[in-house]
Amino acid sequence: MVNPHALPGAERSIVDLMSDCVHCGFCLPTCPTYNSWGNEMDSPRGRIDLMKGVNAGLIQLDDTVVAHFDLCLGCMACLTSCPSGVRYDLLINSTRSQIEKVHPRPVADDLFRKMIFALFPYPKRLRLAVLPLGLYVRSGLQSLVRRSGLLRLLPAEFAQLDALAPPIAKETQLAGFYPARTATPRLRVAMIAGCVQRVFFPNVNDATIRVLTAEGCDVVVPEQQGCCGALSLHSGRIDEAKRFAVKLISAFEHEQVDAIIINAAGCGSTLKEYGLIFAHDEAMRERAQAFAAKVRDINEFLAELTPIAPRYPLEGRVAYHDACHLAHAQGIRSQPRELLNSIPGLTLCEIPNGEQCCGSAGTYNLFEAESAAEIGERKVDNVLSTQPNILASANPGCTLQIQSLLRKRNVTLRAAHPIEILDASISRRELP
Repeated sequence: MVNPHALPGAERSIVDLMSDCVHCGFCLPTCPTYNSWGNEMDSPRGRIDLMKGVNAGLIQLDDTVVAHFDLCLGCMACLTSCPSGVRYDLLINSTRSQIEKVHPRPVADDLFRKMIFALFPYPKRLRLAVLPLGLYVRSGLQSLVRRSGLLRLLPAEFAQLDALAPPIAKETQLAGFYPARTATPRLRVAMIAGCVQRVFFPNVNDATIRVLTAEGCDVVVPEQQGCCGALSLHSGRIDEAKRFAVKLISAFEHEQVDAIIINAAGCGSTLKEYGLIFAHDEAMRERAQAFAAKVRDINEFLAELTPIAPRYPLEGRVAYHDACHLAHAQGIRSQPRELLNSIPGLTLCEIPNGEQCCGSAGTYNLFEAESAAEIGERKVDNVLSTQPNILASANPGCTLQIQSLLRKRNVTLRAAHPIEILDASISRRELP
């Protein structure tokens, strides 16, 4: 099962790619920040105008201009809506790379960003951070701090870290190999464990393995794998993203597998772009393209695979949230719905304006907390309008964002990855 991942735009210059924008305005109603403020410079076409000015030397990358680029979520809704095929994803990543190289940030902002990127892309470091976080939560100190109003005295970024902190799950130690639970294996696949996913949502990886083996797949989980580079890439840290990518490719490329499975939307989008990231690197190009060609989101992979594991009934109203980097960046919309609809007794609820971003966007809700909350509140309103008893999301960042906003409203709504819900049906488990 090979995914022929095309590399549009790899052979074209950034200036050439900017010229594709004809300023038609189709992107405006789909852009979350334009919806928030109605400011042309906070829309895709407005930001492209700024990019043109910067590249022509007519506009300086000062704090005001950089702020417009920082406020972009990178949600890629504009890719879906653009009739001219403008590769805004390439343009914003290139611009952010330029910003990181030449624009000095305020000291506090710079230190906070360095802290985030010294922690989140490193599962071992993140695992160590979970220990004091777990004590902070279980001791009741977190609840006390929240009630006391002390968080209002801290920098907004640290208050946001507290707000997004999930319940601490016991991490599963992944083995290297899981055999198919069928007489004869149908396929052999490798699974990427992720960073945030494996530390905060290990149950998603466990469910992924159970479903794949139930469907007749041998599953390999390479032990030396690290970060895929998604957070770094989307924040303009291109060189760092490439270093992560090289290490990940090296951990997987010697495995003889039919597909490489990922269960986090933001990571999957970046993994499929590896060939594009290394398009001008002769030493890595072919290796990156070969890797990217095998990458499959778990929803995408299972939708292509004729099911053999029986689905047992589950009762519940499930609101399915379209993660931006699944729907817009990868074009995966129908597959998760097909999997959920294959479960007897389950009612799938469509969220109004469901393809609008929830405000998570990788590290966006950490660096731009106010905008993220405004955008996220719209999403939460729409989620609750469907009266669900479970939220399904295929990206850990989206789950954390929506749950944090629900907690502010004192609303409890179970959340699960679609693969967890499918696993509950196949394995006759309780819903997460």
